Amino acid sequence: MIIIGENIHVIAKAVSTAIREKDSSVIGDLAKAQTEAGANYVDLNVGPMKKDPEENMRWLVNTVQEATDLPLSIDTMNPVAMEAGLKACKKRPLLNSASGKTDSKAQMLPLAKKYNCNVVISVMTDRGMPPDVDSKIESIMDTVTYANDLGIANEDIWVDPIILPVSTAGEGQRFTVANLEFIKILEDVLPGVKSTVGLSNVSNGVPSELRPLLNAVYLVMLAKNGLYSAIADPLDKDLMRLIKGESPKEVELIHKTMDGGDVDFSTISRKQVEYVKTAKVLMGETLYSDAWLES
Repeated sequence: MIIIGENIHVIAKAVSTAIREKDSSVIGDLAKAQTEAGANYVDLNVGPMKKDPEENMRWLVNTVQEATDLPLSIDTMNPVAMEAGLKACKKRPLLNSASGKTDSKAQMLPLAKKYNCNVVISVMTDRGMPPDVDSKIESIMDTVTYANDLGIANEDIWVDPIILPVSTAGEGQRFTVANLEFIKILEDVLPGVKSTVGLSNVSNGVPSELRPLLNAVYLVMLAKNGLYSAIADPLDKDLMRLIKGESPKEVELIHKTMDGGDVDFSTISRKQVEYVKTAKVLMGETLYSDAWLES
């Protein structure tokens, strides 16, 4: 599993302040910590970066590259900032992310071709989020064809089905289940493409103490269905232990639950019970509430 470290994100006050004040120690420490924790890429999520996008992006990329040898994922909606970031990368980067939206196809995909980088393409279109597996497949096939016509090979494309919070009323659990199926069939319909997700989205809006559990269990479930990579928190030790195969019993229990097997709670630990109960929520077998572990 390729882990793209998510922790340099402008939504975090410390990160946004560090970029504004050009505080290299904060950014460098986050890059080093994620590298030491086992990340394979470092994501630089700067949002729209409206102020001095070229200067700020160059500074950020160079600061991170002084702290780690890992390749970077450049994550911005601003094509000017995106190009500045790609241009400054010493190793082949990941353009994160493009989509099926008209502006994105016209602005981001040509940059992926120009800088010969891997590119994340989400299923989003001008019509918004495709509502089910079939429409997601249809959407991404159209956008991948567009990318192919620009000269971008399937092997350089990472597809993102878009994860919604499991807590979203009426939609969240349906999407967690649909994305499991999407990941399972993606390579059959688009040979050579890779898959990725913004993992932490699944637990947005959930009490903070429960978020790591949802993230870790869902990552194991997605991995079982063939997920190639995830934008996730490599500083989450439980998540990294699970995905590295260092907790085989827990992974086995999650897989057994996915396959419909019965689990005798009296024979496993409390933590293992939490994993099984969480898997049932993510499969839509148990209705989501903030008290799902108490049921």
